Amino acid sequence: MADVLFENEEHKCVFFDDYTEGEMISANQHLIIHKGVGMLLDPGGHKVYSKIFSALPEYTPPSALKYLFLSHQDPDIVASINAWLMVTDADAYLPQIWTTFVAHFGVDATASKRMHGIPDEGRILDLEGCPLKLIPAHFLHSAGNFHVYDPVSKILYSGDLGAALSDYRFVEDFEAHIPHMLGFHQRYMASSTACKLWAKMVRTLDIEMIAPQHGAMFSGKEMVNQFIDWVEGLEVGADHMQSVYQIPK
Repeated sequence: MADVLFENEEHKCVFFDDYTEGEMISANQHLIIHKGVGMLLDPGGHKVYSKIFSALPEYTPPSALKYLFLSHQDPDIVASINAWLMVTDADAYLPQIWTTFVAHFGVDATASKRMHGIPDEGRILDLEGCPLKLIPAHFLHSAGNFHVYDPVSKILYSGDLGAALSDYRFVEDFEAHIPHMLGFHQRYMASSTACKLWAKMVRTLDIEMIAPQHGAMFSGKEMVNQFIDWVEGLEVGADHMQSVYQIPK
């Protein structure tokens, strides 16, 4: 199932709502189109590939994809990357430290030339005049990790940050939503310091929506700010799990 999150005369943001199946963790894919040219974000695994590919022409032909964005190295993000590289002329952008690891997902030698590393500081990708900002989100949860900020729609695509196991599309009650996020963030996010640095950084952006790769989205400035404040105060990763660092008996 797909839906349009934002649309004007030149720009469209499409949300593909969980095309996973079986034991796979539920995951969302996103498509940004500007002046008819697209970027597909975190395209997903092998079984998701055919479904997204079939749904894509309703919004843009696969030949109009200019970029594939991979926020980090997890299989629910990148496992289908070789298929996308083989059927489109798009260039893939992923964290520099993961380029040689992602190659293990079977990237064809001819396609590997279109995989480009993002430096730790991030960068801007020009999508037909729309400057998409690839911003650092390292250790949230991956050692090399990026989010995408779209300045036209004012959507921040936050990958695994904000992930939750929920059956609704938008968060309506933030406090009620916290139990769906907390355990995942405490276990999967690596650094409390990174949480604070991320919060300080994204507060400089004009954000109308935060869209994680898993679960419900945060829409409206009040909900966005509640989420940023929550992330800033989290104790996660090794800070949260100090008690398990002992030899098993």
